[in-house]
Amino acid sequence: MDKISTPIKTKEIIEKYGFYFKKNFGQNFLIDQNVLSNIVSASKITSDDLVIEIGPGIGSLTQFLCESAKKVCAIEIDKNLIPILNETLAGYNNVEIINQDILKVDINGLINRLGEKTAKLAANLPYYITTPIIMELLEKRANIESITVMVQKEVADRMQAKPNSKDYGALSVAVQYYCDAEINFIVPPSCFMPRPNVDSAVITLTPKKNPIPVKSPETMFKIIKCAFGQRRKTLLNSIFNIGGFNLSKDQLAEIFTAVGLDHKIRGEALSIEQFANLSDIIIKK
Repeated sequence: MDKISTPIKTKEIIEKYGFYFKKNFGQNFLIDQNVLSNIVSASKITSDDLVIEIGPGIGSLTQFLCESAKKVCAIEIDKNLIPILNETLAGYNNVEIINQDILKVDINGLINRLGEKTAKLAANLPYYITTPIIMELLEKRANIESITVMVQKEVADRMQAKPNSKDYGALSVAVQYYCDAEINFIVPPSCFMPRPNVDSAVITLTPKKNPIPVKSPETMFKIIKCAFGQRRKTLLNSIFNIGGFNLSKDQLAEIFTAVGLDHKIRGEALSIEQFANLSDIIIKK
């Protein structure tokens, strides 16, 4: 089937349906076929795979996914794009289009309904909601084998950042607690319509089968939010000020000593293992 992922074809489709881009949906359509092909390659999609796509737009990436996957489920929040998708994907019999907010979709229920045990996720994610989508998938332990997504380059950098770097933060710890993260390639603004103001990156997150053991992930992530919510303060003071653990500063100091942490250390210096150890001791108090 003819591809729509060129500037001319994309413009024709948009004009035909009188479509206009909505900033609140973060809509930027890919118009470079090499980039689209590379996303599919990075996703390692085979003819045995169910693929879930978030925010298919007019179906540019969807067409490529359909030609590689067993089944594609494209979830689009903008109802004005559904008639366009029905046209651009009419030549494929292995795609289902769902008009819904991804944050309200039961992913595991969807996978089961489609007769599969797992799925791969591939998407050119709306940048304004990248982090909530990623965290929803990870925290709910969706049955996803891999997540290959286009995001802002600075967000991709944060996802794979290491301790004591400027990009290291709560998102870094959360993503790396659940996944192995690898940036595949960088994509310039010229590959989109309309052009974003920043470079983008395709990153693959591969969920870990056995994340670092921690007694209470909820407690650990509460500590992580303290650490990066008051980034310039010491971690001890941040936990004392906003942690809500009902521990005195002296008690916290004793806990820091017990896990081998300097009382003046900042959260950006801790590894995931150190956050986990600290959490396990605090939860005992």
